[in-house]
Amino acid sequence: MPTLKKDLTLADAVDAARAAALEIAEPGTVGDHLGVVMEGERVATHSFRCTARAYRGWRWAVTVSRAPRSRAVTVSETHLLPTDDSVLSPEWLPYTQRLRPGDVGAGDVLPYEEDDALLEPGFEATGDEDVDAMAQWELGLGRTRVLSAEGRDVAAQRWYDGDAGPHADVAQQAAAPCSTCGYFLPLSGALRAVFGVCANGWSPSDGKVVSLDHGCGAHSETDVPPRPEVVLEPLLDDLAYDVVPG
Repeated sequence: MPTLKKDLTLADAVDAARAAALEIAEPGTVGDHLGVVMEGERVATHSFRCTARAYRGWRWAVTVSRAPRSRAVTVSETHLLPTDDSVLSPEWLPYTQRLRPGDVGAGDVLPYEEDDALLEPGFEATGDEDVDAMAQWELGLGRTRVLSAEGRDVAAQRWYDGDAGPHADVAQQAAAPCSTCGYFLPLSGALRAVFGVCANGWSPSDGKVVSLDHGCGAHSETDVPPRPEVVLEPLLDDLAYDVVPG
């Protein structure tokens, strides 16, 4: 692409461009002139530093132009634009994608997601004992949708990698795994081989899902050596005295 020839008339229109920026900017936010760039034949853009604290690194961009054989400069556009050093807001995401675990509180309701890859259609009672018995094995009755294989895998990986798995600090320091604890209640269904629920009221995981290789100090079969009781004899300080006002 050939280099555009600099238009001296447009390049000298710094004052006109600054005046246009001042019309839309907050007072005191149009800073030094940063330069001019030719955008096309008889079209150029002047840049000015934006000094507003909320727009660090941004610039005012004022595009000017002129008609052929005319020295009259016309302001075409005025914008506030970011640069490579600008502070920008995060990329916009729908609110359903911005939600994180723990964001849903009392009274909050999530929107229905029809095409959820983590769920698949469930089964309702048909009256046929053999068919219903098969459905009850994993899916249960009366639910419109149940976890899909992908949904189970995602949940299992999340639990295993989190505080319920073997990499948690409390599990790393445990003397024995949950799989040998009397308070461990295995889950039913496909996740039974990896997870269960802790039923120990003294455990930090009480009532929570834990992996078989998780652990804590409240294991039913571990113990610590008893500490000897130390009875301190009273100490009498013969050199101490109290000052009693006369």
